[in-house]
Amino acid sequence: MSGTMMASRHRWIYVGAIVLLVGMLITGLLTYSQLHNTNKANDKAKQLSSALGAAGYPVPSQSQIVHTLGEDGGAVCENPANALTQAQWTYGMSNGAGGPGQRPVLSDREVVLAETIVLSVYCPDKLADIKEKIDDLKLHDTVRN
Repeated sequence: MSGTMMASRHRWIYVGAIVLLVGMLITGLLTYSQLHNTNKANDKAKQLSSALGAAGYPVPSQSQIVHTLGEDGGAVCENPANALTQAQWTYGMSNGAGGPGQRPVLSDREVVLAETIVLSVYCPDKLADIKEKIDDLKLHDTVRN
């Protein structure tokens, strides 16, 4: 074999090794970032669990919290004080009837304030805005302990 054929064959080995190493590097970085995100989500879920338990609320399982809220609070923190979210809250605080039979009800203060616990853990920067909205609601102690 000539020297140029040998160099050509070795070049493909080097190129193949470089491609394999780059692929392994990318896989490692993706795995690390996913593991980091999972750890952050678990830490936030533990923090929320302890805060809900300390306030006397029932605590969902760790996996339910992680899958629902992730590491950033998901939809809960997206824009909690906007008009659409406010409308959904108001709709949720009705008697459940449809159409002309639907009436607002006096919701329990503790049920509504549970969301502030979630916001304090996942997006504390948005907590002040939502507290102003909650202060405008007519809430009472309607749930028996």
